Amino acid sequence: MPPQPSSLNWHFLFSRRGWIWWMPIIAVLLVLITEVAVQGREPVSFLLTGVPPLVSATRGPRATAWSTFGCLGLQMLMAAARPGHFDEQHHVALYMATLVIGVVSILLARQRQNTEKHLIRAKSVAEAMQRTLLRPVPSRLAQVSAAGYYSPGEGGTFVGGDLYDMCETPFGVRVIIGDVRGKGLDAVQTVAAVLGSFRVSAHEWQDLSVLADRLELSIVRNGPKAGTGDPELFVTALVMEFAGDSVRIVDRGHPAPVAVGPHGARHLATAPALPLGLGDLSAGRVLTTEHVLRPGEVLVLYTDGLSEARNTDGTFYPVMERLGEHFLTSEPDPQTVVSFLRTDSDSWSAASEEDDQAVLAITLTQPPPQHRVHN
Repeated sequence: MPPQPSSLNWHFLFSRRGWIWWMPIIAVLLVLITEVAVQGREPVSFLLTGVPPLVSATRGPRATAWSTFGCLGLQMLMAAARPGHFDEQHHVALYMATLVIGVVSILLARQRQNTEKHLIRAKSVAEAMQRTLLRPVPSRLAQVSAAGYYSPGEGGTFVGGDLYDMCETPFGVRVIIGDVRGKGLDAVQTVAAVLGSFRVSAHEWQDLSVLADRLELSIVRNGPKAGTGDPELFVTALVMEFAGDSVRIVDRGHPAPVAVGPHGARHLATAPALPLGLGDLSAGRVLTTEHVLRPGEVLVLYTDGLSEARNTDGTFYPVMERLGEHFLTSEPDPQTVVSFLRTDSDSWSAASEEDDQAVLAITLTQPPPQHRVHN
């Protein structure tokens, strides 16, 4: 049954269009009501000069032009209702001002529409770039299940300085998560260089340390360092391999992963080395650590945008402690862990954070394959 006029949902009407869309109509109605109230004793028609700019904020050039002529006509009618005022000097000046403002408003409406089209195209390109660089986290890949999210620190952007990926290789499921020092185009270019190299090299190099070296080489050759970009640019990263019931980790200056299970949460010890891009400052070999994952454990990887979120007291978000408390009495799974971290860190943070956040949650779901390829 259609709603009766008395049950008209005004909140729905205003929220659907937006209050700015309704402002020109409200302004005209207020002018007409005021004109009736003062019975022509005061010239209120000058208020109509502000209607065309209001129209241009939400409508196109044609609607703005019609509003200009409509307001001009109303002004003339209201002036004609007062003897001797139609062609009076001040009213003629008002007609001219309304016409000039209307023409300018038409041009503004056209410019706004062109800008909106440009922004839509730019947003489409940014979305395509995000899908290419940061692929959706697969819910299932070989013997692992996973979930994750990425939240850019700068509002309105799609790709920032955090990176992640995972792929199935002859050596097991390999994962990378990283954080580029800096922001802007240099950071995006570095993300593209590292992820492009990982997607190729992860299938070719059995040694995780060598794989990390290949990623570093990609920064030198294909990142901003190869041109005129930031010479101090680097990437903190974890390069990992899941095979059997264990995980092998190469840590290039990144926060250590957290394993959360039915018995609480624990950090997995790593052997931190210099970040990618700074490896030439150290002559030592990068070590690989290996850990056996306990049944039911979920491995949580994150960037410092999560661990450095501050509350009102300036305290950093305690990732391991919050995970351990929340899942002490319940069995975690990747999607549940990711959902909890996203909601909990948002409520912890005192204000909108400017740093990117990337989180991956991974767990083993089946026995390893019987045969593995070795170099």
